[in-house]
This record gives sequence, structure tokens and C-alpha cells, in this order.
Amino acid sequence: MPKAIRIHQTGGPEVLRYEDFDPGAPGEGEVQLRHTAVGLNYIDVYDRSGLYPMSLPAGLGREAAGVVVAVGRKVKGFRKGDRVAYAHTQPGSYSELRNLPAARLVKLPKAISDEQGAALMLKGLTAQYLLRRTYRVKRGDWILVHAAVGGVGLILTQWARALGAKVIGVVGSQEKVALAKKNGCHHVLVLGRDLLVDSVRKLTKGAGVAVVYDSVGKDTFMDSLDCLAPLGMMVSYGNASGPPPAISPLELSKRGSLFLTRPSLFAYIAERKDLDASARELFRIVAAKKVKLRIGQRYPLAEAAQAHRDLEARKTTGSTVLLP
Repeated sequence: MPKAIRIHQTGGPEVLRYEDFDPGAPGEGEVQLRHTAVGLNYIDVYDRSGLYPMSLPAGLGREAAGVVVAVGRKVKGFRKGDRVAYAHTQPGSYSELRNLPAARLVKLPKAISDEQGAALMLKGLTAQYLLRRTYRVKRGDWILVHAAVGGVGLILTQWARALGAKVIGVVGSQEKVALAKKNGCHHVLVLGRDLLVDSVRKLTKGAGVAVVYDSVGKDTFMDSLDCLAPLGMMVSYGNASGPPPAISPLELSKRGSLFLTRPSLFAYIAERKDLDASARELFRIVAAKKVKLRIGQRYPLAEAAQAHRDLEARKTTGSTVLLP
């Protein structure tokens, strides 16, 4: 019987169960994948904890890579043996087998390994829309990236530097500074040691940054706003420290007519043409080695609970994959 990580109640990592789970045959428009690598993301913590409610029992995980082992009726463009990867709105990638709509899959080019595919789809496509669509970073822009050595952060900083941006990264400890500098950051600030707003103003000669990419949330939100230049954009795309505080729109006005957005990957790739275009651009920049994907940790699928503990304790760097 195939295995999967399932939860029957929300809570800490201890609620994760490694149990038998048979997905059955793929339905119309679906293919069945044998997962070869599964991506770990902070959204999995939000699902597990109940921050993002879902019906229980349920699986976890939003991205993975694998091989097509069965094809349902009316599926076009995929066949048995194809190497594919995906990011999906519905959790369930922490499994050995999974049935998925073919419309959500992309084929992996030869230059991209299964582990890279598993770690790239959610994090890499997130970096793509943040840099190329939410705020289109251009040469000479000052940008601020929180969690700069996290899974999304390491892709963001490398890609932003390749675009000609001046990158300020924020990390959680001194031990992570060297890694951030090695991966695209011109300057690195340590959260809790450096005064964020003062440091950013000094580095930018008082101007502030064009955009802040903030996946931390509550602990950094207001300081992030204060780092922006007039007409700058605050991109709040995660809640690692908890949801950001509620604010009045006047807070944006008095700081220089700021823009605030809370984007979601799945809105940006809802259309098949957008998914294909985004994946092509992502795979192209990785194949060109302008972005080097760092797999910092690997865990057996059965040890997903430990992977969650390490992620929440900020012991991980780069991307993490679970191996079925």
C-alpha cells in the first residue's frame, strides 16, 4: 500500500502521521504520479497549524516532482514515463502516489533534476512573479529581501542581482550572512542585531528601497514599510512570525503614497498560458546558472515532522526536499 503523510487534527509537527493511503485510479483529466521528490514550504506549516483551514483528514504539501505512471481519460500532452513537476492549490504532495489534474503539471527539461523540480515549482515560481510581475525589478533598483537565505529568498536574491538590482538581504543570524552574500546580496542585515530602518536609510543615502519582499509578517511589517521610498511597494507574501497587523490606509499615505499587496502564486498561474510562461522563464534562468538552486536539507518522507521542526526553528537554509 502506498504511504502518505496525513493529518487528522491541526497542531504542531506531532500531528503528522505516516500512514497507508491509496489514491485510486486517476480520474478524467488526471494523471497519476509516482513522486520522486517533494518540496517543503512554510505554507505547509500554515496548513498543518490550521492558519489556513481545510477539511480533515488531509494531506500536506503543495509541490513535488515525479514520473507519470498512469493517465486518465481525456488527458492530452502527457504519457507514462514523463518527468513532471507541479505547484498545486490543494495540499497532498507528501505522498508516494498522487492523482492530479494534468492542467497543473509542467514537463521537466533535461537540465532540471527531480530534486530541483520539486524545490523550484512553488518557491521558484513565487520568485518569478514577485520579481517579474508584482513589481518588475529593473537595473539600479534598491530592493530589500527578508529571509534572504530561505528557499524563496536565495532564488530571489540571485535573480534580482542578475537583473541588475542592488540587493539588501535580511537574515536571522550572523551565521547566515556569508551564505546571503554568496547568493546575490550586496549588503546583509541581521534581524535583532541591526536597526533595520536606520541601516536601510544609510545604505540608500536616505532614499529608501523601491520594493520590500517580506515573508516574515508580524515582526517586520511596520519596519518594512518604513524602509520604502515614496511610491515604493510593500510585498507581504508570508507570515513566518504571524500575520501582519491591521493598518489604516492612511499609514501608506503618510509614508509617501506607498503601495501594499498580498499576492498569491496561484492567482498568478491560474491560467495555463501564465503557468507555462512562468515555468519557461524559471527553468531558463536556472539552466543558464544565473540562479543556482541550493538544496540545503533532505529528509525521508517518513521524517516530515522533523523537517517541520527544523523549518520552524529556522535551522534550515535554502530549499528542503522530502524523499519518498
